[in-house]
Amino acid sequence: MTYCIGYWLEKGLVFASDSRTNAGVDYISSYSKMYVFQPAPDRVFVLLAAGNLATTQAAVHVIQRDLDRAIETGKSDTNNSGAGDLRSCHYLFEAAAYIGEVSMAVQQKHRAALEQAGTSADASFILGGQIGSEPHGLYMIYPQGNAVMATRQTPYLQIGETKYGKPPLDNVGNTNLSLEDAARLCLISEVLTQRSNLTVGPPFELAIVPRNEHTLSQHVTLEADAPELATVIDTWCSAQREALHRLPAFAWEHAEAGR
Repeated sequence: MTYCIGYWLEKGLVFASDSRTNAGVDYISSYSKMYVFQPAPDRVFVLLAAGNLATTQAAVHVIQRDLDRAIETGKSDTNNSGAGDLRSCHYLFEAAAYIGEVSMAVQQKHRAALEQAGTSADASFILGGQIGSEPHGLYMIYPQGNAVMATRQTPYLQIGETKYGKPPLDNVGNTNLSLEDAARLCLISEVLTQRSNLTVGPPFELAIVPRNEHTLSQHVTLEADAPELATVIDTWCSAQREALHRLPAFAWEHAEAGR
């Protein structure tokens, strides 16, 4: 299992992912789940992956192969999504549809053998970025190949082990946060998930894509011993304890105090 977050903000996009890969109680390893593509000066894409590791890696290899071929030949093989690679997309939804088709093809190729072995071939992705003067955007691509878009009303998207990290995103997050505050919020969501579920763990990756800049302003990896992680969780827990003490007293407490 893994946990990845994409956050749409007025000022750009923030991405966070863990690196834990679990293939049983006695085999735990680390693989990056974040992939960055900058195939032309007018576009940038960040792709987060969850699900079967072999499936997601194979899909990413196909995406990169298609890009390499397009650069070598100077042309793209357009598919049903209207795009043959990330360089030929005119809109972000075309890129999401293209990745969905690649993912579906890879899953279909290996599904029968994997299911016979008792393993799922499913893969999910979060794609974010910007193409030219089109608005920046964020999509979640389901194992079935279709996708949903983040909106101002639903600005963040999650894949993997999603439930433990939702409260801070729901309670504190909004689209007018600064990119740095959103990155901190996504990091605490990752850390809280790690504390509740051992299938999520560091290194954690953070990436920031400012609106209209077509590049990453930040891309950092935080190892398990990074001091920032300890500081983040200590500060968050301290603030929660303080909030607990500030909650209003129950009616029976007032009654007992008046005796």
